[in-house]
Amino acid sequence: MTLSLFDQFMSPTMMGVPLITIALLTPCIMLPTPTTRWLNNRLLTMQNWFINQFTSQIFLPLGLNAHKWALMFMSLMLLIISINMLGLLPYTFTPTTQLSMNLGLAVPLWLATVIIGMRNQPTIALGHLLPEGTPTLLIPVLVIIETISLFIRPLALGVRLTANLTAGHLLIQLIATATFVLMPLMPAVAISTAILLYMLTLLEIAVAMIQAYVFVLLLSLYLQENV
Repeated sequence: MTLSLFDQFMSPTMMGVPLITIALLTPCIMLPTPTTRWLNNRLLTMQNWFINQFTSQIFLPLGLNAHKWALMFMSLMLLIISINMLGLLPYTFTPTTQLSMNLGLAVPLWLATVIIGMRNQPTIALGHLLPEGTPTLLIPVLVIIETISLFIRPLALGVRLTANLTAGHLLIQLIATATFVLMPLMPAVAISTAILLYMLTLLEIAVAMIQAYVFVLLLSLYLQENV
């Protein structure tokens, strides 16, 4: 029973084609594309408002040199939030529950911010490894600790996104299974469990949006240190 709960996180295949490819391409197809009309429809207007608000909030503390990352961060935000939301539908697969995919997104972007910092301002970038006013005896230890914390950042990004979505999906499946089992035995308890399942689903919708925002926000903070 325990092993079957984790089958939903395995990458399924159909006729030899991995369905993770379809899951990654579906959000790009579903998003409305801009038009040349002066007056857009409500969905496109809401999407443009969301993009403008998100971009202004993310890049408010960043300098002009970092604004060239706006398109990449916004595309990443829309991709992750779309995949997370589509993964809550029945009979779907959530690619962001795969640690390999999340690390594939986190490591190159984190490495790009580090390389930009080392190229443009190497003194400031290396200065983050040693806080000001550190005693002489603690300098080697602090440099090692800060270096380890620097390399743990992409791992923390990927694990955070994976763990939150995996835990939410497991809770939904466990509570849904309990609801179906208790329905013929104890209908009153089953109704209470169904209400809990509904509230948990609403919470998971919020988690799907928040985790996408946190992922991009942390990348912007890493970029802020190196620009």
